[in-house]
This record gives sequence, structure tokens and C-alpha cells, in this order.
Amino acid sequence: MKKQILILCIVLFLLPGLSLAGSQALILSDMAGRKVEIPFDPDRIICLGPGTLRLIVYLNAQSKVTGVEDMEKRYPGGRPYWIANPQLADLPRCGPGGPGSINKKPDLEAVLAAKPQVIFVTYMEATLADEVQSILGIPVVVLSYGAFSTFDEAVYDALRIAGNILNRKDRAEEVIAYIEALRHDMSRRTRNISQGDKPSVYVGGIGYRGVQGIESTEKRFIPFDWVGADNVAQKVPSKIGSHVAMDKEVLLKLNPQVIFIDSGGLGLVKADIRKKPEYYQALQGFSSKQVYLLHPFNWYTTNIGTALSDAYAIGKILYPKEFEDIVPEQKADEIYTFLVGRPAYAVMKGEYGALGAPANF
Repeated sequence: MKKQILILCIVLFLLPGLSLAGSQALILSDMAGRKVEIPFDPDRIICLGPGTLRLIVYLNAQSKVTGVEDMEKRYPGGRPYWIANPQLADLPRCGPGGPGSINKKPDLEAVLAAKPQVIFVTYMEATLADEVQSILGIPVVVLSYGAFSTFDEAVYDALRIAGNILNRKDRAEEVIAYIEALRHDMSRRTRNISQGDKPSVYVGGIGYRGVQGIESTEKRFIPFDWVGADNVAQKVPSKIGSHVAMDKEVLLKLNPQVIFIDSGGLGLVKADIRKKPEYYQALQGFSSKQVYLLHPFNWYTTNIGTALSDAYAIGKILYPKEFEDIVPEQKADEIYTFLVGRPAYAVMKGEYGALGAPANF
């Protein structure tokens, strides 16, 4: 036993920002810059806030979860980590969840009823985290995905912090290496394509504080970035980060050759087409029938597996020679199986249509 403790001390000493507070405790810095004392490898945890539960599933630690948010149960679709782990729906509630709960004091009674040893939460300010921890007498660890609606490598820090606490350090590194390998693969496939050989592209219907139509897009759309696509939205200034509320006349002037529709906003796009069919026929992508469906990944922060799946489907459409070996539905399930433990594509297809399929209007 003494030998095991000595080995653990040495390992933890080598981890940046992490130290041993006792034979069964760690002291670490969370992503709000707080020093927190945590029981090592706890049996009971809860996840509060956008994307927290997803990270724990990526770490294969969902068996430790003792309560889930109402939001997770109320809206079970569109999030592969939930689709692949239906048993989570049987757990008691630990609070309301949803965007309205971000950086708010949690439902203390529900949290205590779940009897967690550690509370993981995203996007909570340090002062509030300290207050909640003091009231409950339970360690609160703040995690983050970085900026909303983007891929920020801050998520790697979140995986490493949670992995260290949950005795899933190796798994955290495996997940990070897997994501980086796929990003490198897509970069390798597209890096020698000249800018002149890249069709201009646009994505509309992206969810932003609710369901949106063709005007809703992103300057830094993750799948476009990963395959080096020529995103026309980058030519438009934005006052709210990456998100752009595209003026329809500006979109017409930009006139992208290929258009992708986030299936989450497909209903609004179809309704708008019925009202203004002449506008859509004036868009090159629509008149040439180069409009394709993507699966939404901005759902309680970034579903990284879906963003990766979308990127491979986009690569297959834009650069068929470079992605000729890729079958999008198979690649999606390969990604989902690694990240969340089971295939999830069939359910996603049932909800949103076939990934990369031509849009039927």
C-alpha cells in the first residue's frame, strides 16, 4: 500500500497544476483559476452546465454520474453522448440545466439529493463556484470548452483536469490524440489543393439562441476550417464573434457555389423557400442543385464528434478525389464509437436526415 501511495505521489507531482493533499486527495487548479481540493477517483459525481456530461462520457466515466440535468432528459435528441448512453435517463435530476442555468446558483436541494463527491460545472465564475462549494461542502471543479460555437483547444485542458481527477488520465490523452489525428488527416488531404480549385461555400441554418434560417452562419465554421474550405462568410464583418446574421442581398452578391444547410434550421429554410422561391433560385448553389445537409453540432456546446463527422462529409462533397475512401456514415459511427462508446449515426440520421445528402426542396 505504501508503495502504491508513493507511486501516486510521484505521478501527481509530475502533472502541471496538480499536487497531492493526502493519500486520497488532490489539489489542482480548475479552469476558473481556483485551487480546489478533490478526492482522487471519486465514485459519485454530477455534471452541471453546457457540455460537462459530454466530457465525462468522452472519458468513459459515465458510470460515476449520479444525477443529470432536466435539460438532458427533456431534449434527448441531437447529442450523441446521450444517444449512446440511454441509461443516463434513469438517473435522478440534479438541476434544471439549459442556457438559463449558465453561471447561476444550482438547485442546491437537487444537487445534495444526488450525493456527489465532486461537482463538475462549465462556464461558472470563480466567485460563484467558491460560494456554491462553501454552501454545499462539496468540491466544485470549473471546466470550459473555451469560446462558444467554435473549437477551442481549451477543451483539452478540461479533459485533462477531469481525467486526472477521475483516474482517466490515459483516456484523456487518447481522446485528445484521436481528435488531433483526424484534424491532421483532413489537413493532409486538403493542404495541396490550390485556392483556385476550391469552390466557394456557405452554411446556413445554424442554431444561435434558438433555431435560425438561411441567414444564420459562422465565419469560423469548424468543419470548413478543418477541410480548408473557401467560406464566403469570412468576407463579412461581425460584431458578435464568429456568428454572422447574413444579409440576404449580401449573400446573393457573394453567391457561393456550394451551400450547406444545418438540418436543425432546415424547416425554417424550407418555409422561406416557399415564400421567396425566386430568391433561392438566384443563388448559384440552389440553381445548380449543390445544396447539402449537415447534422447540427452546436447543441449544449460543441458536439465534437458531430463536427468531425460533418467535416468529413463536407470534404467528400467538395474534394471527392481527396476523400474518395471516406464513406460519411461509416466515418461518423467510427468517430461516435470511439468518443461516446457506441454508434449513434442511425439515430442522428433519423432525426436530421442523411449526412451530406442533397437537400430536397
